Amino acid sequence: MPKASDIKKNMAVEYDGKTYIVRDIERSVPQGRAGGSLYRMRMYDVVSGRKLDETFKDSDMLSLADLIRRPVMFSYADGEEYVFMDTEDYTPYNLNKEAIEDELLFINEETTGIQVILVNDAPVALDMPANVELEVIETDPSIKGASATSRNKPAKLATGAIIQVPEHISTGDKIKVNVEERKFAGRAEK
Repeated sequence: MPKASDIKKNMAVEYDGKTYIVRDIERSVPQGRAGGSLYRMRMYDVVSGRKLDETFKDSDMLSLADLIRRPVMFSYADGEEYVFMDTEDYTPYNLNKEAIEDELLFINEETTGIQVILVNDAPVALDMPANVELEVIETDPSIKGASATSRNKPAKLATGAIIQVPEHISTGDKIKVNVEERKFAGRAEK
């Protein structure tokens, strides 16, 4: 059983007899306390989709839920449902747009390394690769001679996400994006 400090986003935990997917974690260190950090977790019930905000001390023990990860690729959108196809046995998995809203900013037909998280054979979340390659579709013109360490500018990606990129990046460039931090991680290899 891991401590609360070891829990990461998209992990499944059992709490109060129910299975939850951890969607967001905020760490805080209260002033004047002899203890450690507090972890405020936003969790969603995998069965009902009900939201639960709970705060744990870093030493609190949580039990992980049984979950299965399957490699998938984005197939198509059907209204509010997004369909992902298992890359090994071609099983389709439907996920509601609301459950994967953050991940959708970094997914297109070419995105590889995505895994669907299954709890009791039901898809509940996506596990994204660390970096994805996306095309810049709109940004200010690049500045000749701008170094990679100079100022940043906003860039709109093919998926609709907007991130900060160095000035030498121009419209049409393919870049790597760190999904967790939502940051520019370099140019994509051609």
